[in-house]
Amino acid sequence: LKLKSGIRGMEYEYEDDAYMICPVRNASEEEKRFLKWYKKKLKKKGFRVHYPAIDTVQEDETKGYRICMDHCREISRAKTVHVYWNGKSSGSYVDLGTSLLEHYKRGMEILLINRRTVKKIVEQQEKDGLKKSYEMVLMHLDSLAKSKTRIG
Repeated sequence: LKLKSGIRGMEYEYEDDAYMICPVRNASEEEKRFLKWYKKKLKKKGFRVHYPAIDTVQEDETKGYRICMDHCREISRAKTVHVYWNGKSSGSYVDLGTSLLEHYKRGMEILLINRRTVKKIVEQQEKDGLKKSYEMVLMHLDSLAKSKTRIG
C-alpha cells in the first residue's frame, strides 16, 4: 500500500483491486470452479484479484497462524473485498473481521459475490424472527458498495 498524492487529495495505490473472501480448505469442487471463473472474469475486466486458494501459500507450520496474518496483510493492501459467503467456512469469519476493520478505518467497500444466496438466507432468518446475523451485515455492506469491480 503506497500513498500517492492526487488532485483531489491523498489517494492510495493498492496491490489488488479485489480480495476474495471465500472457502478455501473445505470448498466444494463446484465452489472452486465458480471462484476460479469469478477471478478470471474480474481479471478480464483489467482488475488485479487476490484469490487465497491460489494466491496465498496454504501450507503452514504454525497451524494456521501465518495464513491468518497473511490474509490480514493481503486484505489491508486491497482496494475492495468480494465475499463468497459460506457460513461453514471458519476462515471467512476471520477475513470478514479484518475487512470490517478496513471498512471502518478507510471505507473499504465489501460486496457479495453470491448475493442471491445470502439474500435467501436472510429472508429465512427474518421469517424465523432473527434480528441480526453475519448474513444481514453482509447484505447491508453490499448495499453500501458502489464498486466498479462488481460483476452483474
